Amino acid sequence: MIDILWNLIGEGVVWFVAIIVILVNIGAIVTLLFLERRNPQVVAGWLLLILLVPIIGFVVYLFFGRHLYGEHIFSKKTVADEGFAKIAQYQYKQIQEKTLRLPAEIERFDSAIALLLNLDDAAYSDNNQVDVYTHGEDKFAAFKEAIKSAEHHIHMEYYILRADELGREIIDLLAERAAAGVEVRVLFDAVGVQKVKKEFYANLTKAGGRVAIFFPLKIPFLNTRINFRNHRKILVVDGKTGFIGGFNIGDEYLGKGPLGYWRDTHLRIHGASVASLQTRFIMDWNYTVPDAPVVLGSHKDTDNRYYPLKELLAPHGTSGVQIASSGPDGAGRAIYSGFVSLIGHARKSIYIHTPYFIPDETIFTALLLAIRAGIDVRIVIPCKPDHPFVYWASYSYLGDLVRAGAKGYTYDNGFIHSKTAIIDGVASTIGTANWDIRSFKLNFETNAFVYDETFGQMMNDIMTKEMEEKCTLVTAEIYNNRPNWIKFKEGICRLVSPLL
Repeated sequence: MIDILWNLIGEGVVWFVAIIVILVNIGAIVTLLFLERRNPQVVAGWLLLILLVPIIGFVVYLFFGRHLYGEHIFSKKTVADEGFAKIAQYQYKQIQEKTLRLPAEIERFDSAIALLLNLDDAAYSDNNQVDVYTHGEDKFAAFKEAIKSAEHHIHMEYYILRADELGREIIDLLAERAAAGVEVRVLFDAVGVQKVKKEFYANLTKAGGRVAIFFPLKIPFLNTRINFRNHRKILVVDGKTGFIGGFNIGDEYLGKGPLGYWRDTHLRIHGASVASLQTRFIMDWNYTVPDAPVVLGSHKDTDNRYYPLKELLAPHGTSGVQIASSGPDGAGRAIYSGFVSLIGHARKSIYIHTPYFIPDETIFTALLLAIRAGIDVRIVIPCKPDHPFVYWASYSYLGDLVRAGAKGYTYDNGFIHSKTAIIDGVASTIGTANWDIRSFKLNFETNAFVYDETFGQMMNDIMTKEMEEKCTLVTAEIYNNRPNWIKFKEGICRLVSPLL
C-alpha cells in the first residue's frame, strides 16, 4: 500500500513539474512573440534555446535577452544636445536643398551624412585634424600627454579599466591633474570594472576627481540587464582634444595579455567634432550622476570652457567628421544605419576590421550585393578567439562571403580588436562598434565617421599592407576543405549567433 502511495506521489510530482515546464515555456514564448518587438532572427534563436532547454532557456533569456525598448529607463536627451540638434537640422536642410558645400570627392556621400544628421543629430564639421593610432604604446603615449596637458577639465568614459600597471598609471595621472585644480570626471561601465575595487580610485577621489559607474550591477553576474553596457571609449581634454576608438585601459591592450600583441584603432581629433564627443560624455554623465550634473551654461557663451568656440572653430585640418552614437535608448540605430549606408555607397572597395563578425540579414545581404557588383570586399577577423562561440560564428559568416567572392583574412600577429571600415579609400568609420548584433542593438556605442580621401587612402594602405604581411588569406578552397569538427562548431555557434 505504501509503495503504491509513493508511486502515486512520484507520478504526481512528475506531472506537476511537467506542467510547470509547459507553462513556463508557454509564458516565455508568449513574451517573445507578443511583448518583445524583436528581430525575427533573434526571436528564433531564443525560441530554439527555450524549446531545447526548458526553464533554463527562459531563465537565461530573463538575464541576458530582455530588451530595453519601451522601458524608458534611459533618458538620452539633455540640454547638452539642444544646440547640436539645431545645427544638425540646419545641415540636413542644406543637404536637401543642395546648399551644403562638400569637397568634390565626398559629395556622393551626402545622403550618408544626411542619414546621421537625421538619426542622431550628428553634426558635420570639416575643420578637423584626425590622427590615427594602431599600436597601444603610441595611443597611450598620446593619451597620457593629453591628460598631462589639461588645464580646466578631463572627461573620460571607458568600458574597461584594469587594476594593473597601466590602469594605475592612468588613475594616478588623473589624480595629479585633479590635485592641480582640474575638473576630472571619469565614467566606467559596471561590467567593465566589476573586478576593480573602489580603493583603486582612492587617490583620484581624494584629490577631488569624480568617478561614476554606469548602470551598476545589483547582483554581479546575475543582472537582468547585463547586456546593455556602455561600450564607449572617449576622452575629452579641455573641450579641445578628443579621443575615440577601440582601445580599453589595461596592460593587455599593450600586448601584455594572453592574446599577445593587441592590434586596435583609435583616433585623436582636434576641431569642431570634439564638441560632439564632449556632448556625448556630458549626456552619459548627467544620466549616471543626476545629483552632480555638468552645468553647461549657454551654447552662445564664447567663454564656455566646455565648448571653447575659438579653439573648436579654428582650422585644425580638412577632415570632415561626424560623431554618431547609438544604443538601446532609442530605435534609430544610427551607427548600424551608417554602416548599411556606407556599404551602399561603395563603388570600388570595402575594407573591414572587426573582432566579431555576426552580421544580421540586412548587412549580410548588403555585403553580398556589393560582392556581386564587383566591389573589392575584404574582411579581417582574428586568427584566435577571445570568445570561442563568437569566433566560430564569425568564421562561418566570413566563409559564406568568401565563397561569394569576398577576400577573407585572419589576423596572425596577435589579436585584432579594431572596429574599422574604409569605403573606396574616402569614407571611414572608426570607433567602438563591432560588426555584430550586440553592437548593433544591445550596447551603447560611439563611432567617428570620417570623410577625407587623404585619410582614407592612408587607412587603405595600412590595412592592405597588414593583409599582405600579417594575415592569412582564407580562400574558398581553404574554407570548403575545413575539417568536419570545425563545420560542427560553426553550425552550433551560428545557430545561437543571434544571442551572442
